[in-house]
Amino acid sequence: MGVERQLGVEAVDWVEVPDGWLLRGTPAEAVEEVAERYARTGVPVEWYRKEAPRSRVHVPAFRIARTQVTVGQWVPFARATGRPLPEAPADHPVTGVTWEAATAYCRWLGERLGTPGRIRLPAEDEWERAARGDDDREFPWGDTYRTGLANLVDLGLGTTAPVGSFPGGASPYGVLDLAGNADEWTSTRYAPYPGAPAEVPATEEWAFDPHITRGGAFRHDVDLARCARRHGAYERDLAAIGVGLRLAADADTP
Repeated sequence: MGVERQLGVEAVDWVEVPDGWLLRGTPAEAVEEVAERYARTGVPVEWYRKEAPRSRVHVPAFRIARTQVTVGQWVPFARATGRPLPEAPADHPVTGVTWEAATAYCRWLGERLGTPGRIRLPAEDEWERAARGDDDREFPWGDTYRTGLANLVDLGLGTTAPVGSFPGGASPYGVLDLAGNADEWTSTRYAPYPGAPAEVPATEEWAFDPHITRGGAFRHDVDLARCARRHGAYERDLAAIGVGLRLAADADTP
C-alpha cells in the first residue's frame, strides 16, 4: 500500500501542459456575432464582452489534474476538517464547494502528499490554455458543439456524472470535463482584460464570490462550454449550480 493510500488520499493524475502561448479571449469585433450565435440561451451581449479583447499570452509550463476533484477524494478532507460530507456517488465531482474550501483542500492535499504549498487552483489563463491548446478552438474538443461530449443542460441528465464519462470531449492535452459536469474555481479574481471595451464592469458586485469560475456545470447551457467564456458564482447555492474544483501545480511539482 502506497503512502497516499495510508493517508487516505490518492495521488493526482497530472497532465503536463507545456510552456507556450494562449490565444486568450474573443476579438472585440467578434463579440456581437458570438452573442447572436448563442441568442437562444438568453445571455446578453454584455456578458460576452468580458472575453474581449483577443490577446496572445505566454503561459509557463504547468500541471493540471486530468479530472475534477471527486466526492471520494473530497471525503477524507471533509472528515479531517469537520465539513459536511457530500451525498453524491464517490466517482462524481464534488460540488457545493466555496472558493475558501477549495483552496483549503489544495493546502491539505499538498501537505499529505509531501508537496506542501505546491498544489493549488489553476489560474484563469492556465485553465484556458489547458482547454484550447495552441489554437483558437471554441470548445476543448474543437470548433463545433456536439451533444454527448459534455454534461450540460442539453444532455438532459440533470445532475453530475462520473468524472471522465465523456472522453470524446477531451482537450488537446487529454484533460477531461473542462466543459460541463461541474463548474471549476480558478485562483483569479475577476477583472476586465487589459484593453477591454469601456462598458465592461470593473467589478461584479452581484457575484457571490469575486473569483472566476470556468467550464460550466450540468445545469448550464452550451455557451459555458466555450473555452473563452468567463463567469462567476452568481448564486449562493453552490451545490445547486454545481461549483467544484480541479487541481493545478507548477511544472516541477513532484
